[in-house]
Amino acid sequence: QVGLVEFGGGLVQAGGSLRLSCAASVTIFSTDTLDWYRQTPGKQRELVASITSGGSTTYADSVKGRFTISRDNAKNTMYLQMNSLKAEDTAIYYCTVTRALLRYWGRGTQVTVSS
Repeated sequence: QVGLVEFGGGLVQAGGSLRLSCAASVTIFSTDTLDWYRQTPGKQRELVASITSGGSTTYADSVKGRFTISRDNAKNTMYLQMNSLKAEDTAIYYCTVTRALLRYWGRGTQVTVSS
């Protein structure tokens, strides 16, 4: 079992930045895949960014060039740096850890971008 807690959400003006953190209750293995998802009311959860065990990253087209995912296995923490935020980035953001084909979810943190 992997417990995850997100930090860093809040209210920010359009064009601003936020850095989300996700702390794991257990050791993050270098073989784990780490992801950030987001969800708005009435919509399915969207994969925002992913980082593999090898450090390869992928991003949703809507956030490319603005968001950066990173991991610090030594601190059992992952991050999502969000720059040039837009109103449409408003959502609940969730971090996930995928290990041995099981995906573990955090409870989410609200990000609200005012235009």
